[in-house]
This record gives sequence, C-alpha cells and structure tokens, in this order.
Amino acid sequence: MIQLGLALTAGLVALWLGAGAGFGAGLDRALPRWDGQGLAARITDMLWIGLAALFLLAPLMMVVLRGLGGLALLGPGTWEAAGHSVSVALASTALCLLWALPLSTRGGELVGLAGIALSPLVLGTGLFLILRPYVNPFVLALPVTTLINALVSLPFALRILRPEAEAVRADYRRLAQALGLTPLAWLRLVLLPRLRRPLGFAAGLTAALSIGDLGVIALFADPDRATLPLQVYRLMGSYQMEAAAGAALLLLCLSFGAFWLFDRGGRIHAET
Repeated sequence: MIQLGLALTAGLVALWLGAGAGFGAGLDRALPRWDGQGLAARITDMLWIGLAALFLLAPLMMVVLRGLGGLALLGPGTWEAAGHSVSVALASTALCLLWALPLSTRGGELVGLAGIALSPLVLGTGLFLILRPYVNPFVLALPVTTLINALVSLPFALRILRPEAEAVRADYRRLAQALGLTPLAWLRLVLLPRLRRPLGFAAGLTAALSIGDLGVIALFADPDRATLPLQVYRLMGSYQMEAAAGAALLLLCLSFGAFWLFDRGGRIHAET
C-alpha cells in the first residue's frame, strides 16, 4: 500500500513538472518560446516585419484613402451585392467546415487538395455546361458560387485543422477509449472544445476568401445576382471610378471584419 502511494505521488509530481513537455495534455498549458531573445534577433525580426507590413499595408491604405469619398456614391445595387457576398460567405464557411472537420480527423487531406488541383473557373464552367440543359444557370448563381468557394477554401481549412485534430487524438484517444466515449460524446466533449481556436481561424479565412472571390460568379451572375467583387468590376467598367473605390473599401471592410469576427470568436471561446 505504501509503495502504491509513493508511485501515485511520484506520478502526480512528474505530471505537474512535465506539463509543458508533453506529460500533461489535459492541462492545456501554453509552451514557452525561447527564440528571438537576443537584441540582434529582435532587430532582424522588426526589420522583416516592417518590410512585410509596408508591402501589404501600402496598397490597403490607398484603397482606404481613395474609397472614403466614394462611399456616399454607393447605390442600392452595390449594397444588395454586399448582402449577397455576406450570405454566400456565411454559407460557404459553414459548408467548408462541415467538410473539413470529418476529413481532418480521418486523414482525408488528399481529398481536400482537389480544391487546389482544379481551377475554380474550370469547375464553374463544367457546372454551367451540366446545368444549362436542365435549368437556367443564372438562377443558381449564388448556390453554385457558395459550393465552389467552399471547395476552394477546403485545403486551407484542412491545413489549419488537421495538425490540431491529430494532436487531440494522440493526447486523448486512449482516455476516451477507457471512458467508453461515444463518437458524439468525443466530438462534443473533447474535440470541438480544443478546436475552437483553429476553427475560428479557418472560418475567418474561408469567409474572407469567399467575400473577396471574383471567379465563378462572373460566369453565372446576372444584374440581379451580383456579388460585391463583381459589382466593383462592373462599376469600373462603366467608368464610375469613385463609386468603384467606395465599393472596394466596403469590400475590404467586410473581408477583414468577417475574418476578425470569426477568429476573435474562436479565441474568446477557447479561453473560456
């Protein structure tokens, strides 16, 4: 009995001391980082981050500066197109996550790579030719755009979710088997709570990509079913540059806003 008590005590001490080294998966502790501690490393990091920020933020600042004056020129068609973009983004995000979650836990990454191997325009053209003899393709412009956007975003969502899902399975699989958890209980009690952060990031990325996509919708859309990127293109084609700049600013705000909301929501729920 004394030996058993000593063994249990030693096991608990090892679990506590080794929580950051892989012995305490259930404690969910953040691992400390030891890189970038020197002054030279910090200066190098600041330099490269500054150059990358300048490369990315300069065009975005031009969109903001040029678009502020064009917001007042946006007509009802542009706001309706923005609503279409938001609805398509939400639907494609939900569909992409419904595909990505089971594929990430069953090693289905190769299936998801079809979104990269095949061009969205090729898929859209094929769907257009298939549907044309049976139904008016313009009626299905938004559903087809939703489907293609979800498929195109699937490889990115899988790349985000699969490492985390594999880590959860490696840490808790034997415990779940010992407790006799059903697949539904495993999903609800173990997997989803520990995938909140990557799920939020994947959802934000999918929504941003879907809102800013100008591909399949150009094949299917009529004037009543345009998305915001297509509306920007149409405004530019009709030489309404100020209105196009305002619509581009609106597109930028929607894309960044969707990404921030989903990513922030995942982080907040992961911390609770």
